[in-house]
Amino acid sequence: MNLLLAATDANAQAQGTAAAGTLSMILMIIVWGVVIYFLIFRPQKKEQKRKQATINSLEVGANVLTTSGFYGVVIDVTDEDVIVEFGSNKNCRIPMKKAAIEQVELPEK
Repeated sequence: MNLLLAATDANAQAQGTAAAGTLSMILMIIVWGVVIYFLIFRPQKKEQKRKQATINSLEVGANVLTTSGFYGVVIDVTDEDVIVEFGSNKNCRIPMKKAAIEQVELPEK
């Protein structure tokens, strides 16, 4: 009888250890998920908001830097596109998407 009780206690203890191991594994997955969120996804969303604010601040006469590295002046702004004038040649006007604008320096008023 004592042997049967000892076997039952050992089996219950093994099940408790397995449950604790599973719980700790789930807890570690949650912790890693939170770490990944704060190191990867949150900064990416912050950068997207900054870029959108930059694009929304576009206005005629603003000096811009494109993603290809060209400096120019905004001549016209539409919903999705802008026309940018490059260099001292006033005939070099190129339409481009707003997403191609990297930096905006608004003219002083």
